[in-house]
Amino acid sequence: MPASNTPQGAAQDDDLVFADETPAIASDGGHAWRVLIVDDDADVHSTTTFALGSLEMHGRPLAFLHVYSAAEAKAVLEREHDIAVILLDVVMEAPDAGLHLVRHVRDTLGRHDVRIILRTGQPGYAPEMDAIRGYDINDYRTKSELTRTKLYTSVAAAIRAYEQIHALEDSRTGLAEVVRANTELMALHSVGEMTLGILREVAALAGQLADGLLCACPPGAASVAWHVLASCGPSAELARDGMLAAGADGPTAALAQALAERRNLYHDDHLALYFPGKAHADFAAWVRLTRPLDDMRRGLVDVFTSSIAVGLDNVALMTDLHRAAFYDPLTGLPNRTRLVELVDDSLQAGADATLCLVDIDQFSETNDALGHQFGDALLVAVAQRLRARLDAGLALARIGGDIFSLLGQADLIDPAAMQDLFAAPFSIEGQDVQVSATLGLVRLVEHDGNAGDALKDADIALKRAKSQRRGGHFYFSRGMGVEIRERVRLMHALRTGFARGELFLAYQPQVELAARRAYGAEALLRWRTEDGRFVPPDRFIPIAEYSGLIIDIGAWVLREACAELVRVRAAGYLDFTMSINVSQVQFRHPHFIDMLRQALDDTGAPPERVELEITESMAMEEPDLLIERLAEIKRTGVSIAIDDFGTGFSSLSYLQRLCVDRLKIDRTFVTEITDAARGSSIAEMVIELGRNLGLSIIAEGVEDERQAQILQTLGCPLAQGYLFARPLAPSALIEWLASDARTRAA
Repeated sequence: MPASNTPQGAAQDDDLVFADETPAIASDGGHAWRVLIVDDDADVHSTTTFALGSLEMHGRPLAFLHVYSAAEAKAVLEREHDIAVILLDVVMEAPDAGLHLVRHVRDTLGRHDVRIILRTGQPGYAPEMDAIRGYDINDYRTKSELTRTKLYTSVAAAIRAYEQIHALEDSRTGLAEVVRANTELMALHSVGEMTLGILREVAALAGQLADGLLCACPPGAASVAWHVLASCGPSAELARDGMLAAGADGPTAALAQALAERRNLYHDDHLALYFPGKAHADFAAWVRLTRPLDDMRRGLVDVFTSSIAVGLDNVALMTDLHRAAFYDPLTGLPNRTRLVELVDDSLQAGADATLCLVDIDQFSETNDALGHQFGDALLVAVAQRLRARLDAGLALARIGGDIFSLLGQADLIDPAAMQDLFAAPFSIEGQDVQVSATLGLVRLVEHDGNAGDALKDADIALKRAKSQRRGGHFYFSRGMGVEIRERVRLMHALRTGFARGELFLAYQPQVELAARRAYGAEALLRWRTEDGRFVPPDRFIPIAEYSGLIIDIGAWVLREACAELVRVRAAGYLDFTMSINVSQVQFRHPHFIDMLRQALDDTGAPPERVELEITESMAMEEPDLLIERLAEIKRTGVSIAIDDFGTGFSSLSYLQRLCVDRLKIDRTFVTEITDAARGSSIAEMVIELGRNLGLSIIAEGVEDERQAQILQTLGCPLAQGYLFARPLAPSALIEWLASDARTRAA
């Protein structure tokens, strides 16, 4: 209860309330209530004694014993037998030290009279349910919520319970009945079971037949109605549709009085019992009597209600937590966690079941355009339709934003029938919304692994279905799993290989066809693994793009190629141009221009001798954005070429607007120029287009002299390919340039 955890204003208000409500300070120095504080934080000891040390409870002052670990507490409890209350920290020398001490007190020492108030400074930590259910715990609070008033209230209630237990030592049979009732009720798993059990146990302690009801009573709800959690006997007729109607007399008035006075009320013909709650509502019970209760039975009921209140509140909280953990709050359907349990059950049973993921197509666009409230309403409508029209034997869940799932017998899951459910539009906020769904399915009888693996496989199938066409479906196959695992393996190997320096650049020379003189080179990325194997670029570059690693790799390629350009120029080849390929993912990165400028600045490479190659498909995707990006690149002084030109579907109107300098004829069209059937029409068209647009042309994949001559005749000025040189290591590139210079000099 550190002061730093309470806002200043709240602390002041709390002190005022406390001053009004606390009894006078003890003056007679009578026998004290002994309170054992078990906490490893010395500040907690001092603040607790400061808050309570000068107060009197039920005519007696408080005396405090201080220990700082569970081990010390065990020793004190073994020799001290008149401790009334233990204020116990849950987490001390071990995360569950407090719970172990509870078990020691109740089971080993057999101390059922001492009252225990659990405290924790870690709001996310909750004591295990077995301890809450199985042991008599007076209260459980976080330290931050224990203001001075609430600490006083909790300790006062605990001392009251302790006093009553000792006052009833002559009624050991009744006390044993209370303990049994508490233990059995704590073992129940739901609010419904526990509240009905409370009514029956109260009747048993009263020695009468069970006839009554128990309500959850949020503040201010009495003017409308209270929710009836449990009812039994003839009183059950008082609950209409699970609600107790408002009224000025009868059970409603009796419950209202018990709530207002915050205590149990005993009348000749009925009881009105009060159970304080922390979960935004108190609880109250009305029990019909056929005869009045004597003092002993009233005492038993008081002890029972005082000790069971925290259990009732905790079970209500645990029920809410269970629902939050296993059910989707928007649709009320089971969530991913619950689905995993259901799939595991099916796998263990060996059932002929199918798991199907249902993805709402273009949901994010709908959500963005019409708002999240509209999107939520659409999801609820989809859930309602699926729940209403699907076979009751299928388990329906919502496992992600717009992804639902079905689990059940294979013959009950028909993809075509599932997609038919989306044929009719959904009416949302007065609008008809038409959506479709894409399905990914996995047959569990063909699946090896656990529920998590099955969900991954279904997700793989869903992604495959979406890549083919929206509104379709795809069943997972073992081959897909192998393919995905290989991709993941390659991704990890690439990341490791890049860090180890296994990636390198090779340089393929580019020449002027007319003079057969070196013009420049294209930097080509290569990967040689630690064991000497080469991984083809068409295998690892898509993986690098998919994983995002291409950003770091691409930045390294820019620096390395620019540095090689500087080395070539230092060797005397000042007219040399370095051509560098740029990935689409890299090119669209928001900091790409900064990376380019950094590479130029770090290496000192002249921008006018650097050329970036982008593919035609990149150029035609979002051309308006591309035009702006290319203009930024041009302002750095770097030139731009479109690679693989002719393989896509370029719009000439956009091509005219692009700030590009060169078109590169794809090797496919270079190969065709010596084919009598196909001829050189496309290559010739590209060359003519470049001439008309004022763009330079380069052909790749030139492998024989005849291809070179035809290209030269058609007016293509530049070329690269095995005819001139294969990709070369940096040292070999310098040697090739020197050899080329010597050949031309001779």
